[in-house]
Amino acid sequence: MNRTELEIKLNQDRAWTLETWRSLSTEDLTRGITNSRHDPNVTWSAKDHLAHLAGIEAAFNAMIRRYIGGDPNPISVLKNPDGSVRSREEILTQVHAMNDSWVQKHRDKSLSEIIALGQRIRSETLALISELTDEQLLEKLPGAPWGDGTIGGVLAINGEHARQHHGWVSGRLSEK
Repeated sequence: MNRTELEIKLNQDRAWTLETWRSLSTEDLTRGITNSRHDPNVTWSAKDHLAHLAGIEAAFNAMIRRYIGGDPNPISVLKNPDGSVRSREEILTQVHAMNDSWVQKHRDKSLSEIIALGQRIRSETLALISELTDEQLLEKLPGAPWGDGTIGGVLAINGEHARQHHGWVSGRLSEK
């Protein structure tokens, strides 16, 4: 994905995400609707899902910055500190714990504050893209299972991620 296509996609997906979450009532935004994958006794609200999206985008930015900086293990959850490869179960356990930690950190914020958090992180994403060459956007991020695995593809996946979470949120809201 080239620089122009990537920025268009990110902007269109961000607008869709904001319009979609903004259309939810205060009650639907704040009530627990999905169980945490880390702790099934914890429920996430639609607002928590929106906060989560910002956290994942920040994590992708950090992975890409580590890779560009020469880190041989930019997706740190893939390996143990001793360098051995983690099992899929170990990876998911760590990822779900990190997700819950991020959501808990931002849980008491208002929708406006969560949107501002997403804006700050999106500005970091756009700044990162501006620092990368066209060739770097096409480089594979080692171990990346998202999109086509390229740096540009990993950054572009944020919109699909929002749609995935919206599907879970809207599905649960329609059940209640």
